[in-house]
Amino acid sequence: MSTARTPIRFGVIGAGLMGREFAAAAARWCQLDAGPHPPDFEPRITGVCDLNPAARAWFARNCPLTVNTDDYTALLDADDIDAVYIAVPHDLHEKLYLDAIRSGKALLGEKPFGIDRAANARITAAIEAAPDTFVRCSSEIPFFPGAQRIVEMVERDAFGTILEVESGFWHGSDLDPDKPINWKRQVRHCGEYGVLGDLGLHPLHLPLRFGWRPQNLRAVLSKVVETRPKSKGSSERVPCETWDNATMLTHVKQAEQDFPMTLSVKRIAPGHQNTWFLRIAGTKQSAFFSTENPKVLRTLPYPAAGGPQAWHVEDLAFAPRYASVTGGIFEFGFADAIQQMWAAFCDELTHGIDGMGQTGTTPFTCVTPAEAQQHHRILDAAQRSHETASLIELDG
Repeated sequence: MSTARTPIRFGVIGAGLMGREFAAAAARWCQLDAGPHPPDFEPRITGVCDLNPAARAWFARNCPLTVNTDDYTALLDADDIDAVYIAVPHDLHEKLYLDAIRSGKALLGEKPFGIDRAANARITAAIEAAPDTFVRCSSEIPFFPGAQRIVEMVERDAFGTILEVESGFWHGSDLDPDKPINWKRQVRHCGEYGVLGDLGLHPLHLPLRFGWRPQNLRAVLSKVVETRPKSKGSSERVPCETWDNATMLTHVKQAEQDFPMTLSVKRIAPGHQNTWFLRIAGTKQSAFFSTENPKVLRTLPYPAAGGPQAWHVEDLAFAPRYASVTGGIFEFGFADAIQQMWAAFCDELTHGIDGMGQTGTTPFTCVTPAEAQQHHRILDAAQRSHETASLIELDG
C-alpha cells in the first residue's frame, strides 16, 4: 500500500479561531493513515492572510508558509496556492468569496456564505458562472458519529412516517452581560440576521441534506442583553444590535411526509457550552443525538406488531466516516469533527463525489452552495416572520 499523499496547498484568509483549528487538523493528518484506504491527499497550509501580525505569527510558527501577507489578493494570485479557506466577519464574505471564485482556486467558506440573502444570491451566481471551481461551505458538527448514524437511518427510511423533528444549536457564553462587545453583536459586521446568520446553518445542515425544506414558518427572535462593555475592562457600554436567540416552527410537506420541524439557535442558553442536537420522532423508530453527550445515541424502535416503547441507549464507538488511528473505545470530539470535515472537502475536491473514500453507502459532503442558498431562504423568512409577527410562506 502506497503512503504517498498528494499535497493540497491552502491559503487561510482570516487567521482566527477556526483557521487555527484547520491548521491543527492538517498538522495531525497522519491520524487518518488508517484502514484499508487511507486518504491519498493531504492539506498543507502554505499561505496566510490577516490584518493582525500576531495572528499571522502563529501560522508562521506552525505552518510551512510561502505567503504571509495582510493582502488577501496575494494569496489568490499565488501560483503555489491551490485552495483557500476564508473565515472572516460576514460583511466581508461577498467581496472575498467573489474574488476567490473568480481566481479559480477551490474555496471552503465559513457560514452564512454572505451577510444576507442578496449577498448570497450574488455569490451563488458567481459559482454558477464558474462551474469548474470547487466551492463548499463549512459545517463540522454533522460529522460526529452519532449524527452520522442518524444520517444512515434516514437513508434507509428507518423512521417510517415522521411525526416531528427538532434541531438546534445552543451555547450560553453570552449570558454574562459584562462580556465585551464584538463584531457578532454589530449589524454592520454580522448582519441583520444576528444569531441566525452566525449559527443557523448548524441545525439546518442535515435537514437540508435530507431534503426537508420548510413550506412555511413562524419565528420568534430575542434580544436579551441590550448593552455590553466597549472593551475588556471598560466602563463604557455600547448597544448590542443583533438577535441573541431565535426559534422557528416550520412546516415540511412532501409527497410522502408532512410534519412540523422546530429549529432553534441560541447564544444565551444557560448551561450550554456548544450543544448541537437532532431529534426525529417517527412511527417505526425515533432517535436523538446531542453533542452534550457525544458518545450516546438514543433510539426507540417500534415494532409493527406493537410492543413496549422503550428508549435504547448506545455508547458509541469512535467510528467516523474516515478511518482513524484512534481506537474505537475512545471519545470523538470537536477537533475530530473539524478534521473529518476537511477530509470530506479535500476528498471531494480530489476525487469528485463518486470517488470519495468514506465509509458508508452514500458519500457525505460539506454543505453545498445550493444548501447554503436554501438556508438563506429560511433565515430571511424567519426575520420577516418576526418583524411582522406572522406566518411566512417560503418561496423557491
